[in-house]
Amino acid sequence: MLKKMSFLLLVCACAAAQTPGQVVVSGGVPDEASKASLLASVRALYGAERVVDQVTIAQVSLPPNWNGYVQKLIAPNLKLISKGELKIDGTSVTVRGEVANEAQRQQIASDIATSLNPSYTVNNGLRVSAAEQNLLDEALAKRIIEFDSGKATLTPAGQVILDEMSVALHKVKGKKVEVIGHTDNVGLRDSNLMLSQQRAEAVRWYLSGKGVDQDMVMVSGQGPDRPVAENSTAEGRARNRRIEFRVAQ
Repeated sequence: MLKKMSFLLLVCACAAAQTPGQVVVSGGVPDEASKASLLASVRALYGAERVVDQVTIAQVSLPPNWNGYVQKLIAPNLKLISKGELKIDGTSVTVRGEVANEAQRQQIASDIATSLNPSYTVNNGLRVSAAEQNLLDEALAKRIIEFDSGKATLTPAGQVILDEMSVALHKVKGKKVEVIGHTDNVGLRDSNLMLSQQRAEAVRWYLSGKGVDQDMVMVSGQGPDRPVAENSTAEGRARNRRIEFRVAQ
């Protein structure tokens, strides 16, 4: 009896490979011709020396023109994915891994969907590489962006840090960044929430004066709700009064 679903797993330079840069192809196909065609496409894309053949011949039932659709999926934009996989299980397609930016994440999923007929479903499990977040974290370097006490007015020292952050933000292309304001727990929570929002907005306004597109920057105020240190000490409260930068995924 034939299995109802077919299965293919293409691992793109994944950690599951035994050596870095290997591309492992595994799963079941119904005949040698399907296997040869599949491996030829993968080897042409990645180079024969990188491809590890783990494909087996099995009793599987393929959807109409399944081989043709698989060939369309093995496209050059797969090389933009690292630490990832492309999985085709019958008419269900899942793509996972890391890409450089949000534009790539959306484009790859769109290209996959448009290469298939409507009977296929596509699950976009791609994520943006942490490289851009690291860039912002390194620019901030765990420093506190200071404001006048109880106000949303930046101090000169806070402005100096934002001058450096603006340089880093100009390097984050095609992405949105969330500026998140935080406070300690002294005073009323509602007042702290409002102050944290106002401070985040003040940061966006200052950055816009440095050429950072306001549409790129989203703001939110978390008030005292997400402390990173104990509020029982002056040092801890100072650490909690902070601005956080997060690349939107």
